[in-house]
Amino acid sequence: VQLQASGGGLVQAGDSLRLSCTASERTFTYYNVGWFRQAPGKEREFAARITWNLGTPIYADSVKGRFTISRDTAKNMVYLQMNNLKFEDTAVYFCAAARTLRYDGLDSKDYSYWGQGTQVTVSS
Repeated sequence: VQLQASGGGLVQAGDSLRLSCTASERTFTYYNVGWFRQAPGKEREFAARITWNLGTPIYADSVKGRFTISRDTAKNMVYLQMNNLKFEDTAVYFCAAARTLRYDGLDSKDYSYWGQGTQVTVSS
């Protein structure tokens, strides 16, 4: 599965962005999808994930209440709506996919497929 993440950009604190993740394969519908982010000098961290069957979301505490993960199976897309962005949200955001989740999708080890990343920069 080849993933393509897009939608990043430069915004001000308090603004919103919507990231998109897509794959060319229609079987993407059957993959659990996660969003991770990596800030400069820091390790990659979990942000959100959504399951393939029930669409159940889980969020990191740092983004809960501000970010929403969703998927549109008809368009073969997974979105990360990010509202009320903060300076500390600045990072490269990656989408990742997995058929099965051993760690409930909160650990990068769960995912076999990764997109190339999209830069989100929030100015304070």
